[in-house]
Amino acid sequence: MYPGIDAANGPDHPAVVMAGSGESVSYAELDERSNRFAQLLFEQGLRAGDHIAFFLENHPRIFEIVWAALRSGLYYTPINSHLTAPEVDYIASDCEARVFVTSTALASVAQDLELPRAERRLMVRSFDDHRSAGVVAGFDPFEDVLAKHPAKPLEREIEGSPMMYSSGTTGRPKGILPPLPSFPPEGPNPMTQSAGGGMWRFGGDTRYLSPAPLYHAAPIVTSTLVQRLGGTVVQLERFDATALLAAIEKHQITHAQLVPTMFVRLLKLPPEVRERYDLSSLEVAVHAAAPCPVEIKQAMMDWWGPIISEYYAGSENIGSTIIGPEEWLAHPGSVGPCLQGTLHILDEQGRELPPGEDGQIWFENEMAGFSYHNDPVKTAEIRNERGWWTLGDIGTLDADGYLYLTDRVAHMIISGGVNIYPQEVEDLILTHPRVLDAAVIGVPDEEMGEQVKAVVQPIDMGDAGPELERELIDFCRDRLAHFKCPKSVDFDAALPRQDTGKLYKRLIKDRYWGKKKSRIV
Repeated sequence: MYPGIDAANGPDHPAVVMAGSGESVSYAELDERSNRFAQLLFEQGLRAGDHIAFFLENHPRIFEIVWAALRSGLYYTPINSHLTAPEVDYIASDCEARVFVTSTALASVAQDLELPRAERRLMVRSFDDHRSAGVVAGFDPFEDVLAKHPAKPLEREIEGSPMMYSSGTTGRPKGILPPLPSFPPEGPNPMTQSAGGGMWRFGGDTRYLSPAPLYHAAPIVTSTLVQRLGGTVVQLERFDATALLAAIEKHQITHAQLVPTMFVRLLKLPPEVRERYDLSSLEVAVHAAAPCPVEIKQAMMDWWGPIISEYYAGSENIGSTIIGPEEWLAHPGSVGPCLQGTLHILDEQGRELPPGEDGQIWFENEMAGFSYHNDPVKTAEIRNERGWWTLGDIGTLDADGYLYLTDRVAHMIISGGVNIYPQEVEDLILTHPRVLDAAVIGVPDEEMGEQVKAVVQPIDMGDAGPELERELIDFCRDRLAHFKCPKSVDFDAALPRQDTGKLYKRLIKDRYWGKKKSRIV
């Protein structure tokens, strides 16, 4: 299904509701506006396989832009709304976007963009910016331009696809180019069929809360799956732990997708705030994007009940695992058995490892068909001679075939010739009642090569100092082998995390090694 069918079945049913502003877009409006934008793109000369890009905050127009691409056979690329003008220009140029859309809220960045490949530049009015004179020179007002195009579907509609860019946590972002689907947008869709059952169980009565930025893959792809099945997406303009709880109660949310950092923020709320809201409508919660400490997930299960599922995958779509709540309680800490492809754990020489041993995770998957856009070398680097694919993660399989994540290859600390995986230490520090966030890295050590350091964001920066440093080191030494524990702790008011919860360790590492010496590049 897609908006044309949903609009015919329930024209007034809300396709999206913005949680903060309350702006609502019905299926009839989504269908009409996405048709108008598809007509504009066709008139501009774009055809199947061409690219568009948008640089927007969480905004209801995103869904109209995305659906226009999905019914035109086009690739759409969302660009992180926190990037600088040179970073935006790089992605917009690299993905060869012929049409570029931004907003008045991002005008200060947009006015410095060069966009040499963009044939058409459009600017939408932001929901928190009602000024009539907010469009930057060189951009056309999105709403006015759309009104000039017919609201009828293209004569021939072809399914399009996202082309996401990697986060850039380990270097310059890379475009992840999948093959275009071979089915029309109104026809049977394998993703839609799976989303109607299994982990998600989406349907026309679904009220799905999306608290993350729509420039990330999971939020935008899952939201469009909800809309394919006629449900309602409730979108937070920006994540706030209390606002998330309030939205669940106000909109009677049935489904939500979060990341572990959001779990931590929710659990650190005062008990009286956590208990203030009625969360009884919530049927399914799903998390992914980053490893979740066992204690954090167990605490969420204790609070929300056994409704939390988890998956491990990447935008490259080389393979995946899924684990439901009951399975997780039987295999705490696991991300589940392999759902797509076959899992292999290999050592540094490419030899298969037995259950219980840590090694690099590889997926054997004949269906994987992506490439890094304009970068065959990077594509080749994540594939071995047997045709298996890796995301660069370290993990282990148990005897039942359940996968446990250990860390990323690039994050490993080598101290005195001993491998230390910082994720284990980070997971422990996050459970300390005075800690809001933590990163563990290796820093230079003349004798050992590297020593373990923790960089911690305390709940109260007034606590930062030698007393808390000693308390955290002792906290780790009481629970872990001493060689894994931080030798020192630095404090920071905020760690450089993506909104998906992924940590920009490269930026922290550069403080201690310098950009040229950092092993995380």
